[in-house]
Amino acid sequence: MTEAGIKPRQVLKTLKQSNLQLQSTPRHLYNLKAKIRQGKLSDKTFKSLRSNRSMSVEGNNSSSDGSLNLNYHLATQEVVSQVPLTTYEEFKAAIVAAKQAFPSWKNTPITTRQRIMFKLQDLIHRDIDKLAMNITTEQGKTLKGARGDVLHGLEMVEHACGMANLQMGEFVPNACNGIDTYCIRDPLGVCAGICPINFPAMTPLWMFPIAITCGNTFILKPCENNPGASMILVALAMEAGLPDGVLNVVHGTHSNAGGINHVVVMPDASMDATLDALVSAGFRAAGERSMALNTAIFVGGSMQWEDELVQRAKALRVNVGTDPDAYLGPVISREVKDRICGLVQNAVENGARLLLDGRHIMVPGYENGNFVGPTILCDVTTNMECYKEEIFGPVLLCMQFWKYNVTFKVHFYIYGNGASVFTDSGMVARKFQHEVEAVLVGINVPVPIPLPFSSNYESKASFAGNFNFCGRTGVQFCTQIKKVAKRWKVFRSTLAEACIFSEAVCFRREL
Repeated sequence: MTEAGIKPRQVLKTLKQSNLQLQSTPRHLYNLKAKIRQGKLSDKTFKSLRSNRSMSVEGNNSSSDGSLNLNYHLATQEVVSQVPLTTYEEFKAAIVAAKQAFPSWKNTPITTRQRIMFKLQDLIHRDIDKLAMNITTEQGKTLKGARGDVLHGLEMVEHACGMANLQMGEFVPNACNGIDTYCIRDPLGVCAGICPINFPAMTPLWMFPIAITCGNTFILKPCENNPGASMILVALAMEAGLPDGVLNVVHGTHSNAGGINHVVVMPDASMDATLDALVSAGFRAAGERSMALNTAIFVGGSMQWEDELVQRAKALRVNVGTDPDAYLGPVISREVKDRICGLVQNAVENGARLLLDGRHIMVPGYENGNFVGPTILCDVTTNMECYKEEIFGPVLLCMQFWKYNVTFKVHFYIYGNGASVFTDSGMVARKFQHEVEAVLVGINVPVPIPLPFSSNYESKASFAGNFNFCGRTGVQFCTQIKKVAKRWKVFRSTLAEACIFSEAVCFRREL
């Protein structure tokens, strides 16, 4: 027994049974055991670790008998949050709540729905520091990057504030022989969204504001590794006036596909501007972005820029996200770090040149952190695993071609989202724009990021469906068209006309 009255074996047994991750991470067990022996893990804390509370259905906490997912500080491996995974019965309850809330919410005036979005906008601004700190703690981003995460999501809330205009239909008078036709956009009903690990605030804000302002109800599944931002946002939406059952949260695990992006560097490109863009797009946010730059294709003379690229990458500061000078923080988990390091090692064993190795970087005071420094692999080929799989870390792959025409025929991987070219030649840029097989194309910018008032991005295996869920197409995604054709036949005498006529006569007599 410890001073806190807890048996270490009891704690460790409970945690291992409820979290399979602990089975293969002795480091976590060691840290917890040390805390227990030192009396730093109180009885109250221990009970909270075993808590069976999960997030709201209809705005209230509900008990959960599901397994518990523990989340760790990415720089210290200390437990920072717990997520009781939703049971099947709770999941069904969330669906029922959303279904029951839908008829009333659908018939709520659109101006009322907009006002809730205006209020949510104000509340997010009020609590942006709280959101940013939560993202930094759970996801590892720098505070600057975390604020950017929130602000990019806030753009979608602002977009939803104009739903009255966005959801307007069409009207054609006298389309045929006295028939008027018009189209209206009806909400679909119950919608759902699953969030990845990399943007804890932006992704849910890209999902539920548009969906619910269109008149749908929504079930949100945050990433189990960093659910805090989603939970805060849902609480703010309730504070803004969202009725019970309109927005529901369930917890669980799910794997998400990402995207791979390429940039072609021509010999005539500006070296300073190009290398600055490559470093930012490749290593910011520790490379944990679906629109991060994965592969740089150097053509002709641009291959001589290797040394300068390495020097710029070396200058980037790796540290815990709360350090104001940090450029990139830790990756999301120990398992992700091991996977990144494994893919880098596999590439080296298959002939790639390791220009910069960030696998063994150590941050003083945070020796147990999931840190991976900027890493550059050169002479990468399309048959290497590092090229076929999205690394999702601060690793830049470099390929080389002597003739620029070849680059336009490069096979972009199945998950390819964006492709960019750096050049001073308008002819090359135009050729690239027309021939590259990507839906996001950049000219002298590394990764073209869509904005709320633009629409649709992602393609191939990274996307399924006709419309994307955010931006202008988000309204189309979250609604269905209802087309109405109507004709009022002209009769010589009907009961309705008689009533109208007699009312008119009475009105004239009174005047």
